[in-house]
Amino acid sequence: MLNGIIASEGIAIGKAVIHVEQELVLPEYNVATENVQAEFDQFKKAKAAAISQLDKLYNDVLAKLGEEEAEVFEGHMEIADDESLEEEVLEFIQQGLPVAVALHKAIESNVDMLLEVDKDYIRERVADFRDVGSRMIKIILGISTTGLNELDDNSIILANDLTPSDTAQLDLNKVLGFVTEIGGRTSHSAIMARSLEIPALVGCQKACSDIKDGELIILDAINNQLIANPSEQQLTQARERQDKLIAEKSELLKLKDAPAVTLDGKHFELCANIGTPKDAEGAVANGAEGIGLYRTEFLFMDRSSMPSEQVQFEAYKAVAETMQDKPVIIRTLDIGGDKELPYMDLPSELNPFLGWRAIRMCLDRPEILQTQLRAILRASAFGKLRIMFPMVISVQEVKQLKAHVEQAKTSLREAAVTFDEQIEVGIMIETPAAVMIADQLIAQLDFFSIGTNDLTQYILAVDRGNESIAHLYDSFSPSVLRAIKRVIDASHAAGKWTGMCGEFAGDEQAALILAGLGLDEFSMSAPSVLKIKKVLRAQSSANLEALAEQCLNAEDGEAVRQLVSEFAL
Repeated sequence: MLNGIIASEGIAIGKAVIHVEQELVLPEYNVATENVQAEFDQFKKAKAAAISQLDKLYNDVLAKLGEEEAEVFEGHMEIADDESLEEEVLEFIQQGLPVAVALHKAIESNVDMLLEVDKDYIRERVADFRDVGSRMIKIILGISTTGLNELDDNSIILANDLTPSDTAQLDLNKVLGFVTEIGGRTSHSAIMARSLEIPALVGCQKACSDIKDGELIILDAINNQLIANPSEQQLTQARERQDKLIAEKSELLKLKDAPAVTLDGKHFELCANIGTPKDAEGAVANGAEGIGLYRTEFLFMDRSSMPSEQVQFEAYKAVAETMQDKPVIIRTLDIGGDKELPYMDLPSELNPFLGWRAIRMCLDRPEILQTQLRAILRASAFGKLRIMFPMVISVQEVKQLKAHVEQAKTSLREAAVTFDEQIEVGIMIETPAAVMIADQLIAQLDFFSIGTNDLTQYILAVDRGNESIAHLYDSFSPSVLRAIKRVIDASHAAGKWTGMCGEFAGDEQAALILAGLGLDEFSMSAPSVLKIKKVLRAQSSANLEALAEQCLNAEDGEAVRQLVSEFAL
């Protein structure tokens, strides 16, 4: 039995298919001066062929998954067509290296630079460069690019890693799920697994060496287990869990069109968090009443340059049209902290979570902010969009941001472009500073949305990425709950509303407390919407308020959990 990182939830039982990349044997001859041009011509032909293949992949993924997932192959085409890469290849050929070796060295020099950046997301982009390099080298060497689209039924792929090209070619009629030995939840393969809605584990070390090709395996991406040659008892249990998951989802789907209303009639709005326009379809399918958080940073990642206003407009418009008359909160660019953009020269900081990030960067780079605001406003003509700014700590920042919104509106009016003149503007509450002056901030705004991921780490002074103190990171802490209560009360006193888009909103135990605290809107991953709806519909608001009051006065997070457990019995 092996363990990894759950990239996409689900359970699959099938045959292991060990996917091993064919080893590339690079030539060793020396290139004479008179043959440099001929070698370089081979590179240019390989480049053209690779771009053609990638363009086909782009269109295939566009049809299957949508624009966001397809954009990775636009990035791959940009790598293949990069002038500096071409110049490096030519320099290596001029030094007497065969074109395949020259290209390999040029790719690896780019990889070495990426590996120097101590950020998981950037380091994971190493796969993009090697994927493109491998594709072009195979073309040069005359090796066919074998995909994963010709497999037997009930296959579960095991690989050291899966490139975006590999994942895009999976035949979902035959592939039940996959496991990789490396990677994290932000890797392309993990993101695509969630989009494809197939179970996947990543970072599952020794999967390819400890499991044999063709063996029967259980991929349990609920309990984080990979079991080879399971016993009859294990197979029976896995099938029972599969049946239970199917039955639970079927039962929950009956609530899809039902409101999240308590037994005594109090309504809560349940929304979904999304990262791509395609994700909005999952929100609708799971009965979400809107989008409580559109993380636009994913639109900026996996690219070699900033997305244009038109590219952003098309993405926001797609979400607006999918959600129709349901509200969509678009968060402006939230880069920094643990999220980097390879084409932006972000400074190396000792404390990046406390550094030049989110609106701090955008206010210093107004051209980025204006481009995004214009795109959001243009898309607001096609649905009920709202603007939300992250990482706010002062009233002055809110006033600056609102001035930028007005500037964008003015530019569109002058161009006779239609938009929602009454578009709502809110902020994320994720800093202790914002909590303390919530009453002053709400006077300038239409709504709040609490980001518990950052708010918890800032209130508790606990780096949520530090494993040695992970046990101290606890959103159930009464100190965090009291901060949440303060924010909700400030908004209600002003006749406004407060939502929550942090992970805490999708926790079934937390939902009971949050509802009792008076939270108006819950936003979470789409599959959690129906679970939270079921939980809230089974309670009365008076009982929830009494529970919340007890939790506010508990000693610690463990005591809070105990109270909720006893309440839910």
